[in-house]
Amino acid sequence: IPQRAYAFMRDLEIECHKLAIPITTRHNEVGPGQYEFAPMFEDVNVAVDHNQLLMDLMDRVAQKHKLRVLLHEKPFAGVNGSGKHNNWSMATNTGKNLLSPGEIPGKNLQFLTFFANTIQAVYKHADLLRASVASSSNDHRLGANEAPPAIISVFIGETLTRVLEEVRKGEVTDSMDVKKVLDLLSKIPSLEKDNTDRNRTSPFAFTGNKFEIRMVGSSMNCAAPMTIMNTIVGKQLEEFYADVQGYMKSEGIKAQTAALKVIQQYINEFQPILFEGDGYSDEWKEEAASRGLSNFPNTPDALDAYVNDSSIAVFDHSGVYSPKELEAHYEVMLENYILKVQIEARVMGEICLNHVMPAAIKYQNVLARNIKHLKDIGLPEEDYEAQLKDVKRISYFVHELKNNVKAMVDERKIANKLEDASEKAKAYCNKVKPYMDTIRYAADKLELIIDDKDWPMVKYREMMFIR
Repeated sequence: IPQRAYAFMRDLEIECHKLAIPITTRHNEVGPGQYEFAPMFEDVNVAVDHNQLLMDLMDRVAQKHKLRVLLHEKPFAGVNGSGKHNNWSMATNTGKNLLSPGEIPGKNLQFLTFFANTIQAVYKHADLLRASVASSSNDHRLGANEAPPAIISVFIGETLTRVLEEVRKGEVTDSMDVKKVLDLLSKIPSLEKDNTDRNRTSPFAFTGNKFEIRMVGSSMNCAAPMTIMNTIVGKQLEEFYADVQGYMKSEGIKAQTAALKVIQQYINEFQPILFEGDGYSDEWKEEAASRGLSNFPNTPDALDAYVNDSSIAVFDHSGVYSPKELEAHYEVMLENYILKVQIEARVMGEICLNHVMPAAIKYQNVLARNIKHLKDIGLPEEDYEAQLKDVKRISYFVHELKNNVKAMVDERKIANKLEDASEKAKAYCNKVKPYMDTIRYAADKLELIIDDKDWPMVKYREMMFIR
């Protein structure tokens, strides 16, 4: 870790301890100027509050060191973005982890019950979980440079995949069959992280004794995905209890036998969401579609999951959100998306017209005068051919900037006239936002041509590599 970053991180750790925020690991991450802290696990309410405090502390301590913390999920194109890996598990009131497999058969039946119900909940409500991590900035990150894709799948590793397959195929009709399955479960090894954490492209992975939700963006409040996980798993456990009771009454079987029959049923149902392969590949997108899995690469489409019938029912049943509260939350998320993209588009247009283009034209004039002087002293065209090419390239990219900024502004004006928040958000996403990539490309090309002393902003390489 570079000395400046190390000094900042040490001071931040001290401030965290003053507020009883438990911080452990500190290390370099893959991207330039990118570092990671690992808070220790806590009860979810406290952990979420501490995470919010930590983000505020990071900003304030960084300023003392004349640094800036970028919490944007993708501040630099083409390199790793930033996110939060939310580790989620369940425990009893005495602290026993219900997702911790062990060597005792009875305990592993308990593990299997909560393990299978969690996956079943995610399978049923995958779209809602995707919506909980949707934002304009996280859209840049999901599916790129080691970030998980926008398609929700569950990675459990080879060992547990084999165990579930054996359980799924086993006959469960009486207590002897139950004993066979329990003997099988006793063979589950003590799962090491390396045994279940090899797939970095998975958005939802089992990592030893917990599930890791890797989709959460670095600027986000973790409360949304955590609220949804608790809500959907709680509802699923209620359904599991009802299903077990149903088997016990209809078939006259004992609780363990009924529980295993229900778990087998769930394993069959959630097979489509289990995936061990490369989440970045085009083949996975096609396969996911054939499995019936959703793919929402942008926020406006993802947010619709908040107000579908299934989501309204699960939140209303649990008392977490009433239908009106859920509608309000949905509207706020849409407005937040619209405002962020609107501000980014307006700032981008202003920067291009008031900073990039004048700098480009100024440098182009320098080149033009140089070409004229070389002509005046009688040098052949081949001696100023390079300058002439740069003049033409600058003209082309200035033209691209001007035209695309105008087109973006026109689309923004059309979008602003829409009254429905969902329609407006989708217009900003599908009509306004694409111009930003085109404008960015032209500005980047000009940055590489124009003399450093004439460029009015910090250059890309300076932000990323000068320490």
